[in-house]
Amino acid sequence: MTGQVIFTPGSGANAAVPLDPASMKVPSSSGGGGGGGGVSPATTEKKEQYTTRRVARFYFGGFAGAGAACVTHPLDLVKVHLQTQQAVQMNASGMAVHIVKNEGVLALYNGLSASLCRQLSYSMARFGIYEAMKQRLTADDPSRPLPFYQKMLLAGFAGAVGGFVGTPADMINVRMQNDIKLQPAERRNYKHALDGLWQVYKKEGVVSLWNGWSMAVARGFLMTFGQVALYDQYKQFLLQSGYFNDNIMTHFTASTMAGTCATVLTQPADVMKTRLMNAKPGEYKNALDCFMSVAKLGPMGFFKGFIPAFVRLGPHTILTFLLFEQFRIRFGRDIQVIVPS
Repeated sequence: MTGQVIFTPGSGANAAVPLDPASMKVPSSSGGGGGGGGVSPATTEKKEQYTTRRVARFYFGGFAGAGAACVTHPLDLVKVHLQTQQAVQMNASGMAVHIVKNEGVLALYNGLSASLCRQLSYSMARFGIYEAMKQRLTADDPSRPLPFYQKMLLAGFAGAVGGFVGTPADMINVRMQNDIKLQPAERRNYKHALDGLWQVYKKEGVVSLWNGWSMAVARGFLMTFGQVALYDQYKQFLLQSGYFNDNIMTHFTASTMAGTCATVLTQPADVMKTRLMNAKPGEYKNALDCFMSVAKLGPMGFFKGFIPAFVRLGPHTILTFLLFEQFRIRFGRDIQVIVPS
């Protein structure tokens, strides 16, 4: 090798020494006893750490909603009776006393079968769609939370679909709850939810099973946004605060805040939905006609039954999510997620 020199700092200023190629020995990177080979950079591969996480199955929301309905059904029944009053005649407690006094305690559970049927259609659809789409969007990194706007859009779509799917059972639920308020000759006397669906189909036609579907879809959109998306967001905030863990206290706190928001958002649509579903054929031309009828009562007409609705929806939301989370923890599907570094 010609023309190559090395400088030795200890031999004077810029003293040059010829470079002897034969004297150059490259250490082996094989870690063995001194064989030849190229130099490999000393890099350390960082292995990703994984942990197991349980996610909900599509039917958990329906089962959780049905379980909650068994507890909160009497409050729902009082709310329906208040919302179908054209003029304010009784408050919530007065209505409950009136029902028990005239019809007995078991009358508070009129329409329970329809309420369970509604939860197993409406709630199962909206929770199932929301969870399935959320898991699909986070499939690459399940530990990454969705942005809030995506949660909002998912919840709105899932709620609208659930509202449409659950309209027949919802209508039977409203009618069975309101039946005891009618004169005996005007009562529909459905034996149970399936009998009610059959009677409507036979006497009024299949289209009548979707009476009030537009308000049910609007309410489902708002309800699922207020309940599911906001619950998800509140739970994320609480866990990220460092003061909460994924336990019952967190689920209770997040569901309480979500239930409050959901009641305020959905009450006007809920009042109109109840009136449209309970209406006799031809009573309202369309949703706008129903809106104008309620508007005659003033702005507060759209918030009739707000207190029992809040008293009912608050506990219902809490119980639904407590049951939902327990189903997820105990019977959910296991997935692998990357542990954040």
